[in-house]
Amino acid sequence: MLTVLVDYDSGNLHSAEKAFQRMAAETGGGHVIVTSDPDMVAKADRIVLPGDGAFPACRQALNDHTGLFEAIDEAVTQRARPFLGICVGMQMLATTGREYHDTTGFGWIDGEVVRIAPADPALKVPHMGWNDLVIDTPHPVLAGIETGDHAYFVHSYHFRTAHPADLLAHVDYAGPITAIVGRANIVGTQFHPEKSQATGLRLIANFLTWRP
Repeated sequence: MLTVLVDYDSGNLHSAEKAFQRMAAETGGGHVIVTSDPDMVAKADRIVLPGDGAFPACRQALNDHTGLFEAIDEAVTQRARPFLGICVGMQMLATTGREYHDTTGFGWIDGEVVRIAPADPALKVPHMGWNDLVIDTPHPVLAGIETGDHAYFVHSYHFRTAHPADLLAHVDYAGPITAIVGRANIVGTQFHPEKSQATGLRLIANFLTWRP
C-alpha cells in the first residue's frame, strides 16, 4: 500500500510526513511518501492533499504543477482512491472559495468557503488554537473519536457545506465552524491532524486503514 502526500509548494510537509509514517508503521498501513510527481500520484493507493495559506494561491500552485491535479482527480473520482484533504487542501474540495475573490474549487463536495464571522465580536479571526469537536455524522475515519475530543486549528475561512450529510464534524466559535467534511471516498479536515495529538493520530490511523 502506498500513501502519497502531495507536495505542490503550499506548506511545510515535514511534520505531516512524520505523523503519517508513524501511524503507517503502527497500523501496517504501508509506505508513505511526499511527492509532486503525477505518475506517483496515479499509482497511489491513498492520497493526502495538505494546504497552507490562501485558497486562490493554493489552487494556482496546484495548477502550476503540470498534470498534478489531473492525476489526483482521476485517481479520486474515477478510481475511487481514498482521499484526505487537510486545511486548505480540504477547502479546495468545495464548489467555490470566497477568499479575496471567487475561485473555483474541485467541486467534489458542494458548498462554499466563506470568512468566519463569530456572533461574539470579542472572538478573533483567525480562529486559532485548540477547539472541541462536535461529531455530526458517524464515519469510519472518525472511529474512536468522540464529541469533546480536541483538535488544532489555524484559519480565517471555513467550508459551508450545501448538504448536511457532508458535514461530519464542527466546532463552536460563537457559531458553528466546519471541522470535517466527507462523502464517498473523500474526507477533509479543517484542522491539522499532524498537530492535533491523540485525536489527529487516531484520524490518520483510521484513514490509513479505511476501505471505502
